Amino acid sequence: MISLAGLQRRIDAGELSPDIAVAQSLEAITAQDKAIGAFVCRTENVRAASAGPLRGIAVGIKDIMDTMDFPTEMGSPIYRGYQPRADAAVVMMLKQAGATIIGKTTTTAFASVDPTPTLNPRNKGHTPGGSSSGSAAAVAAGMIPLALGTQTGGSVIRPASFCGVAAIKPSYRLLPTVGVKCYSWTLDTVGLFAAGVDDVARGLAAMTGRPELLLPPTVRTPCIGVVTQDFAGRPEASGEAALRIATRAVEKAGAQVQALGLPKIVAEAWLAQSVVQEFEAHRALAWEYREHYDKMAPLLRAKLDKSGDITPAAYDEAIGIANRARQTLEKMFDDVDVLLTLSAPGTAPKGLGSTGDARYNRLWTLMGVPCVNVPTLVAEVNLPVGVQVIARHGADAQALAAARFVEEALKRQ
Repeated sequence: MISLAGLQRRIDAGELSPDIAVAQSLEAITAQDKAIGAFVCRTENVRAASAGPLRGIAVGIKDIMDTMDFPTEMGSPIYRGYQPRADAAVVMMLKQAGATIIGKTTTTAFASVDPTPTLNPRNKGHTPGGSSSGSAAAVAAGMIPLALGTQTGGSVIRPASFCGVAAIKPSYRLLPTVGVKCYSWTLDTVGLFAAGVDDVARGLAAMTGRPELLLPPTVRTPCIGVVTQDFAGRPEASGEAALRIATRAVEKAGAQVQALGLPKIVAEAWLAQSVVQEFEAHRALAWEYREHYDKMAPLLRAKLDKSGDITPAAYDEAIGIANRARQTLEKMFDDVDVLLTLSAPGTAPKGLGSTGDARYNRLWTLMGVPCVNVPTLVAEVNLPVGVQVIARHGADAQALAAARFVEEALKRQ
């Protein structure tokens, strides 16, 4: 994979020009994307910016985000050829930091569940996950050093786990969703994919203008609470092994580790997440569902067909549960710095019939807390599995620092 941090160091030292760095990504896409299918469209020739912390950094943008230089088709024939007049806010944040927007990456239709044709670079017989399929695959394949995705259930952390890359789903609304196709306004969160935790931190810090998100030279040893989300069902053997290996690694590295049970209201919030998600989806996708029903992707259409009877009262109750759960979860961080838990049930499913299960992600998306995927092990047939590090809302710097601690502890295993 391409290290964003490595590129920055070489560019800052004058060893590599921004234009050559971007050209290398273009060459990598040309060489590899026919076999992976991570991009919907891309530029053929572009000049890099000469200034900014992300100069020379080629970035892929999930194709539900508006781009004035590329069509935004949202994985659906309904928007085929649709050309926005303006960039989404997060795209402009990247440009203002000097990044080069190199193309649009594949997304499931409206960031829902219908798989894309994108293959997992680690094993092409398996899904890369979704809905941010192309973004995770493009970084994993070494085509680009940074990509944007979105998460409503598990669409950043899960594909990052399946493809073996680092990723962050930041605190709710740290990154604006203006100009991003909405599925659920309570849940939709823009996230980043990169090769390692330092790379993710550098990308997020540059985008937001928040240097406090950069990793310090020495990372403090954290106090870690391990949670298994028993209410979400048993993980597969590979998922269980990843959490066990990560736990053992951080203990060996000197971290204080304790197993924690999640309070009942938090488990109730896990159930409430789908009520919030689908009630809001019916409003966010009302025009497409009503006016272009036959063009809707089949799995998404079926999901909307089944969830149309969620009442406002049920939605209000689910929102209330979520609010109470957030308050309860906040108190848990009085005893630990971060939580460590599963990123996915296990390795990427075989074939392209499914993008995998978000059952270990959706609670944390509803809670609005920062989540960082750390690649942990490579299981059978070269398939990666990760774990996620979670901090309290707004503590993105702490989540990144703790994730770096986990990453370094795993390297010493």
